[in-house]
Amino acid sequence: MSTMGSTTESTARSLGFLLLPAFLLYVDHSWLSVGATTQELLIGFTATPDPPVSSFQPLLHNPNGTFSLGFLRNGSSQLALAIVHVPSSEPVWLANPTRWARWSKSTVLFFNGSLVLSDPHTGVLWSTHTDGERLLILNSGNLQIQKLDGSGSVVLWQSFDFPSDTLLENQNFTMNVSLVSSNGLYSMRLGDDFIGLYVEFKAGLDQIYWRHRALEAKASIVDGRPIYARVSPNGFLGMYQTEAAPVDVQSFNTFHRPISGIRRLRLESDGNLRGYYWYDSKWVSDFQAIDNECELPNACGSYGLCLPGGDCRCLDNRTEYSSGGCFPPESGDFCKVRGEDYASATEYWVLRRAGVELPYKELMGFEKMGSLEECESSCKSNCSCWGSVFHNVSGFCYALNYPISTLVSFGDASKIGYFKVRRIEEEKTRRGVRLADGIALLIGTVLIFVGIAGFGTYMWMRRKELEHDIFMEEQDLSHGSYRELLRSSSFGAVELCKR
Repeated sequence: MSTMGSTTESTARSLGFLLLPAFLLYVDHSWLSVGATTQELLIGFTATPDPPVSSFQPLLHNPNGTFSLGFLRNGSSQLALAIVHVPSSEPVWLANPTRWARWSKSTVLFFNGSLVLSDPHTGVLWSTHTDGERLLILNSGNLQIQKLDGSGSVVLWQSFDFPSDTLLENQNFTMNVSLVSSNGLYSMRLGDDFIGLYVEFKAGLDQIYWRHRALEAKASIVDGRPIYARVSPNGFLGMYQTEAAPVDVQSFNTFHRPISGIRRLRLESDGNLRGYYWYDSKWVSDFQAIDNECELPNACGSYGLCLPGGDCRCLDNRTEYSSGGCFPPESGDFCKVRGEDYASATEYWVLRRAGVELPYKELMGFEKMGSLEECESSCKSNCSCWGSVFHNVSGFCYALNYPISTLVSFGDASKIGYFKVRRIEEEKTRRGVRLADGIALLIGTVLIFVGIAGFGTYMWMRRKELEHDIFMEEQDLSHGSYRELLRSSSFGAVELCKR
């Protein structure tokens, strides 16, 4: 029996997106041989989670045994319907990453033409809404529901049309879908002529932080015709409009090098897009979209400052940096505070910092203004604005209409940041410090009192013992015989002294 494991950090999105650990599951590999011949599920199939299973319960395998569909366990009580890459034990697809089921006998997966995951407490959790006849996984990792007709099989539904955070090689990525990172913060989408990475800083507002436009080196883009992307076995991410030739080729490190294992592209929980290939029992990275760590949206967390080399500090020099940021992550805006209008509620304090830059300013909008004061004033009067960065030389004013995340350290002090920080968080911190100080003072006082009381009790008991000893000695002298007194050495000593 062998185990393999790795873990990744956790956060939630507004729809209840729970962090799927991007890990190598602790797997008892004895399951690889259980049901290894199950390569097709037919109408009438049902399955429930097996309580003793600690990580993954396989239900269906592809012909060469590389992929398996089954119940993926998350903690002690949750599960997802997932496709797992068997050699690495890593999930490459989730049926419904925004809603987890319960790991209990009441949760049922069945195939009645549709593949359905349900629970009597919450009803249907996920369904393909199809009328098929069989379910199978291809060697590509594509899960399909098929229906047979006179000429063969017709694909009614396939997992390749509904990716989660991973693209496998030869899987088409269209403008109708998106990749979403396991923590729900980042997404990859296609534009008319580009691939873009987006971060959602608050509900309903996302910001593009990486964009790769089609170079049109081998073919020109035809207006009005949608594009799609695909990871090629030859080691590149291509954009296409037709199969004739790609309109763009984003090369990997192993471009046109023969690789025996499969390839995949994953949107990671830090917001980077990375490519891998399977070689010698491990995933090897051969592509990443963003090489400079400081260009990631949350490299140093809320109100963090990323220094050259990737080290993190706080925008506020008085605050010590800790993992995840310098102030608690925020959401929303300043338009409604405690039910009051923005104009009558000053619930923030201002943090200014010179020598800062936005990590992806080339992809942000800006306004040209005449002075730093004008730039700051425009943000101050806008309740949706959390901060601004002003360039003294160019006069460009960049407004940040979302909670402040990572800024980049820049040697030129002419670039000045203006940032709002919720005062309520500062007050909570101060109240927490005062409470901690009060508790420490109370504990100290109690300890001093206990010490004094203990010492007093000890001295009182000691005095009682001495009084008791003196009393007993007096009793011995008064009741003992004169003959015994003469025998005592102390009496003899007294007599000798008198001589």
